[in-house]
Amino acid sequence: MTSKKMPAQKQADGSLFFFSEKYKDVKKKKKDVHLITRISAVLREAFSPIPGKAKRKESSSDGVRAADKVKKQVSNAGEDRAMLLGFTMMGLSVLMFFLLGIAILKPFMLSVWNEEANCTIIQTDIMEDWIDCSFTCGVDCHGQSKYPCLQILVNVSGSDYVAALHYNEEAVQINPKCFYVPKCQRDKNDLLDGVLDVKLYFERKNDTPFACFHRPDSKPEDVILIKKYDRTVVFHCLFWPTLMLIGGASIVGMVKLTQHLSLMCMLYCNSQREEPGSMTPRPDSQQSKTRKEDKTLRWRSNSHTTNTI
Repeated sequence: MTSKKMPAQKQADGSLFFFSEKYKDVKKKKKDVHLITRISAVLREAFSPIPGKAKRKESSSDGVRAADKVKKQVSNAGEDRAMLLGFTMMGLSVLMFFLLGIAILKPFMLSVWNEEANCTIIQTDIMEDWIDCSFTCGVDCHGQSKYPCLQILVNVSGSDYVAALHYNEEAVQINPKCFYVPKCQRDKNDLLDGVLDVKLYFERKNDTPFACFHRPDSKPEDVILIKKYDRTVVFHCLFWPTLMLIGGASIVGMVKLTQHLSLMCMLYCNSQREEPGSMTPRPDSQQSKTRKEDKTLRWRSNSHTTNTI
């Protein structure tokens, strides 16, 4: 009897040991599954956005981000070059206004030869005494020469005095006796030929009056034929910089207008896409999805433990 009981007892002890080992494995697996689920839940809570804050952030920053993205998409290289061209034209026009205002407009405004009159030729003569002048023929080449002085006397209309005619304001300042100051040359015959041509031109206009400018209050004895800076010169000095300024401003304005229109078009298209017909995911639906995923993970872990048991 004792020999029969021994193998049965051994079988029972072996089965108990087997079940205890299995029970320990199941416990370990359950602990691992619980740890995995806890870690996944903690990670989801850490990385998932809080609904209230997410809504505030979306409501406050979505509009700005969308506008910035649209603005970045609207501008391109061609428009940037056009803007640069427009601003360059405006800057150059302002610089031209500054330079021409100092060089031309200021002398024109300060000119004293403002009264216009009619002059008639009385006498044209070349003076016997030639005037000394200096010329340059190179970097280190300088010389002395003489030029003939052409004197022209005219009668100013509306007055009884005789005045000396000059070419412009500079001729009056350089030499008040001569009509003009020719360019100094080494060959005196060329200078004389040029002066004789001018004398012949005015002798042909002996009886015909022509326009001239004089100063009856300060210097009635001097008259000039033309003004160095007249109204036509001032008109061109103002017209071309103004035209450049308007062209640059129009280029910048047209580029800005096209950018604004394209921005409005893109915003309108985005608003049409975000109408109720197109479904957009919400934070509530995201929370429900995370809950469903947690339930499926738990169900899978429980089913795995039951199968192992």
